[in-house]
Amino acid sequence: MRKAGTFKTERVITTPQSSSIQVASGSGSVLNFCANNYLGLADHPAVVQKADEFLHQWGNGLSSVRFICGTQSIHKDLEQQISDFYGNGSGTRDTILYASCFDANAGVFESLLTENDAIISDSLNHASIIDGVRLCKAKRFRYANGDVQDLERQLQKAQEAGCQVKMVATDGVFSMDGVIAPLREICDVVEKYDAVLFVDDAHATGFLGKTGRGTGEYWDVVDRIHLVNSTLGKALGGASGGYTTGHQLLVSALRNTSRPYLFSNTLAPSVVGAARAAIDLVDNPATRTPLLDQLWGNAKLFRDRMSAAGFTLAGKDHAIIPVMLGDARLASDMADRLLKRGIYVIGFSYPVVPKDRARIRVQISAAHSVDQVNHAVDAFIEVGRELKVIS
Repeated sequence: MRKAGTFKTERVITTPQSSSIQVASGSGSVLNFCANNYLGLADHPAVVQKADEFLHQWGNGLSSVRFICGTQSIHKDLEQQISDFYGNGSGTRDTILYASCFDANAGVFESLLTENDAIISDSLNHASIIDGVRLCKAKRFRYANGDVQDLERQLQKAQEAGCQVKMVATDGVFSMDGVIAPLREICDVVEKYDAVLFVDDAHATGFLGKTGRGTGEYWDVVDRIHLVNSTLGKALGGASGGYTTGHQLLVSALRNTSRPYLFSNTLAPSVVGAARAAIDLVDNPATRTPLLDQLWGNAKLFRDRMSAAGFTLAGKDHAIIPVMLGDARLASDMADRLLKRGIYVIGFSYPVVPKDRARIRVQISAAHSVDQVNHAVDAFIEVGRELKVIS
């Protein structure tokens, strides 16, 4: 059993999620730079209004799983909206909703792969993908993070082992590093070996790519990805819910065999309404463009000023900007000192990240003002000099 002294504690927020929040610890109002609220939609008036509207019109919940009496027309409408969001094209795409993206990842591999198949997984994939892979009987292969040459070696091994279906699984964005997977090159290798490509796009959907369609759009390979799992709980409203979108036949198989779908309550109507409003905001250029301009302007400002100050930053072209510190105690101490200066961030260390790779993962939002971003950088510089992280 884990010793009590090693358990993590949780800070309690006493306000809605936004760029500025109140923390129960007595820190007063602080600027939040560690939420997945990339577009600032968690408390957006249109999202909250639609959630309230659906709550009153459709009830609090269904008290049922989907296949018994848990499917309302709003669930089918949201699934169709997500399919259209990714480009319905010839009408061969379908979408299935889950209680979370974690559940979606738990439901895919066991349902679609047998002991005669292979799963080839990136070494830094999210824990939910790892857990989902553990549930299936397929032969397992792992390739070095983002290393397309190693991916090809593992596909060759799977082919030599006589595996029938070969599924490659990768995060679209590796959330601890702010690194975008090289999907264009991955697609080339996947197609060379007639494999299936699965992408978890939780940290990309809604804001990455020209119109927020995620890593597939960022690399212009949307039509080359067979299955995308993602979440409604980050950029798309910040509540809960996840989904799998892809070819109709694959989604039909999931509806009939995916255990998290078959045995979990359906999404609450308020969550469905909020998600529909969030996708509408992203789908509409008049609302999407200002949000994306603000987000990427903020991210560039933070990265440019922090780099100029001498901090070591990871990642590229993403709203996740890890400030690399190395030492776990240093990361924790720096986060605590920043909180006292009104900046809410969290230090990450082993086992969440590799040993000696501790960091503070900063997450930028469209909800942040330029003044707030500058205030955060000023605080980082002040604390960084105190702790001799920078000179």
